[in-house]
Parts: sequence; C-alpha cells; structure tokens
Amino acid sequence: MDQSKNQVTAPIQRQQAHRDLLRIVIVGHVDHGKSTLVGRLFHDTDSLPEGKYEAIKAMCERRGMPFEWAFLMDSMQAERDQGITIDTSQIWFHTDKRDYTIIDAPGHKEFLKNMVTGAAQSDAAVLIVDADEGIQEQSRRHGYLLHLLGVRHVAVAVNKMDLCEYSAERFNEIERDIRAYLESIGVSPSFVIPVSAREGDNIARPSDNMPWYLGPTIVQSLDSFPTPTSPIHLPFRMPVQDVYKFDQRRIIAGRIESGRLSVGDFVLFSPSNKTVRVKSIETWPEGKGGPAAHGVAGQSVGITLDDQIFVERGEIVSGTGNPPIETDVFRARLFWLGRKPLEAGGQYKMKLATGETNVTVQSIEQIIDTTDLSHSGATQVERNQVAEVIIRSKRLVAIDEFAALPRTGRFVLVDKYDIAGGGIISMEGYADQRGLVTQRSTNITKVEHRISDDDRALKNGHAGGVLWFTGLSGAGKSTLAIELERRLFDRGYHVFVLDGDNVRHGLNANLSFSPQDRAENIRRVGEVAALFAGAGMLTLTAFISPYRSDRDRARAAAERAFHEIHIKADIETCEQRDPKGLYQKARRGEIKDFTGISAPYEAPDSPELTVDTAAHSIEECVDQLVAYVEANFRVR
Repeated sequence: MDQSKNQVTAPIQRQQAHRDLLRIVIVGHVDHGKSTLVGRLFHDTDSLPEGKYEAIKAMCERRGMPFEWAFLMDSMQAERDQGITIDTSQIWFHTDKRDYTIIDAPGHKEFLKNMVTGAAQSDAAVLIVDADEGIQEQSRRHGYLLHLLGVRHVAVAVNKMDLCEYSAERFNEIERDIRAYLESIGVSPSFVIPVSAREGDNIARPSDNMPWYLGPTIVQSLDSFPTPTSPIHLPFRMPVQDVYKFDQRRIIAGRIESGRLSVGDFVLFSPSNKTVRVKSIETWPEGKGGPAAHGVAGQSVGITLDDQIFVERGEIVSGTGNPPIETDVFRARLFWLGRKPLEAGGQYKMKLATGETNVTVQSIEQIIDTTDLSHSGATQVERNQVAEVIIRSKRLVAIDEFAALPRTGRFVLVDKYDIAGGGIISMEGYADQRGLVTQRSTNITKVEHRISDDDRALKNGHAGGVLWFTGLSGAGKSTLAIELERRLFDRGYHVFVLDGDNVRHGLNANLSFSPQDRAENIRRVGEVAALFAGAGMLTLTAFISPYRSDRDRARAAAERAFHEIHIKADIETCEQRDPKGLYQKARRGEIKDFTGISAPYEAPDSPELTVDTAAHSIEECVDQLVAYVEANFRVR
C-alpha cells in the first residue's frame, strides 16, 4: 500500500476505532467501473483526506490526460498506465452509521487470484455490471465465486446508466437477468441499483436523472447490510501457530478463529487426539495483558497446559464436546488458478489454517460452468474453472465443513511454490473417522496364545486368512463367497462367510447406513475377521465396504493375513442384476446414501486379486478364486 492510501487509512482509524466495521469487496467484469465507483463514493461522502482530490487532478493535468475517479483508488503506477486494477486495494471509508474497509478487487481474468483473496476477506459485496455491455462471463464468474466463498450479502450496481440515457427498460432487463442468475446459485441480492459512478447518480444522493427508481443509493444499501455477528457463539477452534518456551513454560500460540476459551477448560488437539486441561491463557504485551481468564474469537493468545504434551504447528485446538472432523478424504468445490491443469492423481500441498499436508486429487467429479451452471465430466480442470473433486491426504487431517465453520472449512492447494487453487469442504457421503481411531479402553493387556499361527496351519492343512470381497451392490460378492465357501469346505478348508446382511441382523443391528455407521460396521467386521483368521479359519467377507480408509483399517487388523479381492462389475451391469431391487429404490430417492448412486464407492488401487463378474461366468470366477486360495493358503 502506498503513502497516499496510508494517509487515508490512519486518521479514520484513529477517529472511528470504536465504531462497527464492515468489510466490502467490490467486484465485476474489467472496465465496468469498480474503481471509478469507489473513488466517487469516497469523494461524495467527504471521506478523502484534504488535498487528495486536488493532487490526483493535478497529476492528470501534468500528464495531459482526463481526470479519472478511479485514480483515487488505483495507486499503482502499472494500473494508471494500463487502466486496470491489478492488486486488491484496501482503503478505509466511513458513513454516519459505521466504518468500512473497501476492497477493490481486479476484474481482469488474469488477476482472479487477487479477486478471490479480496472476496475471502469480506463480509459483503458490491457486484458491478455495465449497463451498456450487460452481464459478461466474468460478471457471472465473480458472482459464483462470492457464493463459493460464503459471501451472502450482495448488492448489484448497474453502472454507466448515463451511456443508456438512464433507460428504465435497460435497467429492468439487466436486473431481471442478474437476479435470475444469482438466485440460481443461492445468492439473493439485497439490492439492484442503477448508478452512474462518473456522474455521481445514486452513489451518495438520489439521482434526478432516474426519477423512476425509488430504491436506496449505494451508501444507503451499504448501511443497511447487517453488521457481521461475532463467531464467539460457534464451536471453539484455535489452529496452533507455534510452540514457544518461556522460562519453565511451554506456551502454545494461535489465533482463536471461533468460540471462546476459559482457564480450566479441557481441550482436544486434532488430529493427534490428545486431551488436556488449560492451565493459563496468556496475552501480549505482558505488561498490558499477561494472564487472562478467557479468550474469544479474533484474539491471538497463548495457552499453557496442565500436562506437558507434544504439540505441533497445524493442529487444531477445540473443545472436547464439538471437535473438528478427522478424515483422510473429503469432497471439495474448488476454483483452479494453476498454470497447469489440475488432473486426477495430481499431488499438491494443502494449506488449511496453519497446517500443511500432502494430498492427492483422487477424482474429478464434475466441472461447473459458471456461465450457465451446467455440469460436465472431465479428466482435468483448466485455469479459472470450478470443479467438484475428491481429495485424499496421506494421513488424517482435522477439518470442518465450510457450511458449519468457514474459517476451518476452506483451504488452498499449492503446486510447487505457487498457490494454484482454493476450495471449500463438504463431507457429503464420507464419514468422520475420529471415532474409528480413538481408543477409550484403559487398563487392558493383550493375552498371548500358546499356539502359534504355524502350528494351526500345520494342524488344519492351510493358513488362516481374510479374503475381503469388496464391490458394488449387485457385483456378485455374496454369490461368489457362498459358492467359494462350499468348494473350499469340500476340499477340507476351515472356512466361514461373514456376509453384510447377516452381520447387520446381529452384531451390527444397531447401525444405520449413514457414512459414520457404515464405517463403524466395517471396523467391527474387520476386527472379527482378524480374530477368525487368528484362530486358523479362512474368513470370506462379502461387504461393499466403499471407503478405502475402512478397508485399510481392516488390513491393519489382520496384517499379512488380509487379501483384498475386488469383485468388479460396472454400475450398468449391477443395475441390470439388482437382485434386491435396491437400485430402483435409490433412483426413486427411497434409499439415502446408496453406494454408486448417492454415496461414493472408492475402488481398490492395488487389490491382491480382481474378479470381473461382468466378463466371466460365476463358475469361471469361482475357479479363479479357488486357484488363488490354493496358491496362497494351502500348506504344502
């Protein structure tokens, strides 16, 4: 920020520090008049420091160029020379009601990253549309990005009405179209206002040139936006910024993003899952702050703990009652800004709050055309496109859904050293894995058996193991498992089938088909199958088990005895079979969270065996399975 902007900022900050503050982002297509509107706004409300207007006017005269209101905002030399806003300019502004920070975001397509940065910091927005040119692709894209970033209070300024002779018909046409588009993406504009920023119409005072318009001016519309509510009432979140050693104290520093914290509270660190009590809350400078009894959203604090635990930067501190989600996979709606297209299988660094982790784009679900909101499939996401993707990390990460907690529900992706994209998080179809990895039992000791696995294998004639059949409903898992059980039993194997429906009649009768309960269903089955394998049994499991992380936990339970068998069939084949009529019910919306239709299925990356039931008969598939068992489990 240059000196002239600091001259504007400093006096107003000193004079108005006690008043409410609203951060407004100004967006729109290039050359639709964003900086002109802001410059005029400052002038017409007497928010400029003395001499600012005269200095800009004198500069224009020296250069032999006409005066531009935009120059009051566009302070960078490159912007004056090229006539475009490159960086996000921030400047303080005030009305009789309250203070504002105006963020003038660039409209040019090449600087969308700067626009996203500005919008992400705002509480409300003004979207500018040129009355002469009408709604452009970038207008729609900016509107969609406001929705994506969670900006819900939006006013639309239909600018340059002087070029259309202040036509009510032209304004009504644009108002109808922009309202229809914004409402289709979930944004209800509070106002649509006809203005001429150059001439000052409907900026701070009603326009004599448009007597047919009876609504508010730009200033009145901004003053009517609600003051943002404090996130104090939301669940407590404090990402760990760093850990410092002072005297004998280890102080964990961070900014409280939401909620409040008190001395004596028990807090949970995620994803390490460590619980401890807060001993003190430190504020700085110590002479002014020192220990405090409470901390609230927006404060940067340090905390000391009753117990000395190992904590790292990036962990999220929360209350024990409403912690963040722990997962290694989630959905994201993502805006891509990278130089290279985003591709399925691409690996990036994800930054969320203060944490960093390596992630892989598991799949690209669809591309969203921000012009007409149509969806399409694609193998890659080009620059400036919006896409719905599945992202997988190599370890559990602590996150929140954006709809619940925006501060810890959005992230950026870094490609090498460049910020290449940003997105918001949804867990639709996926489970919170915290409960699956948390051990609550204490004072327990494992019992060692006096019979070894080799002894059991010699006695039975085969090793124990788990053949984990995974695949879509209708792929043939249960059919093959039951037939294989008969064949192996006839050959002398100690074998038993754990079938999904059978288990849900007893062991897992208390579980639903929500993502969390499906994950718990597989966790229990994985542990039972591992116990069967330890007893020397050959255990065949027939479960959809759609989540890769759940199957990985089952593998960890049985260790080397685990063999993943992908019973493969495409969705069309499975729907044609549909032995239980489940696909038809799912298509009618009678079954929620149905795998392959309304819930995800993550096919194995590298299973020990793939059996293609769409290409081979049941007899051929069973022969393939018998041959695999004989080769891998029979004691010779």
